[in-house]
Amino acid sequence: QVELVESGGGLVQAGSSLRLSCAASGRTFSYDMGWFRQAPGKDREFVAVIRWNGGRTWYADDVQGRFMISRDDAKNTVYLQMNSLKREDTAVYYCAAVSSQKSVNLRNPGGYDYWGQGTQVTVSS
Repeated sequence: QVELVESGGGLVQAGSSLRLSCAASGRTFSYDMGWFRQAPGKDREFVAVIRWNGGRTWYADDVQGRFMISRDDAKNTVYLQMNSLKREDTAVYYCAAVSSQKSVNLRNPGGYDYWGQGTQVTVSS
């Protein structure tokens, strides 16, 4: 069982940076970890994912080059560094985990077993 708690959201101006954190209660070194977001009235969408060994990362096209996902397994924590924030980045951001033993589409939220409660990010112009 893995419990995830996100933090670091807030209200910022366009062009600013934020770093989100996702703290896990259990050992997550063998889990692939993803970040998703959901804006009002929209479906939950993929943002970024990092493989269990930290060797591979993938990003949504609209955050590529602005966001960076990383993990510190010693601290059981995954981070999402968000730079050059835009109004359209406004959403609730969720952390998710899935065992690396499962063969799933890591861009699909339906493939993940564990979710945090989310943290609000609001970007004003």
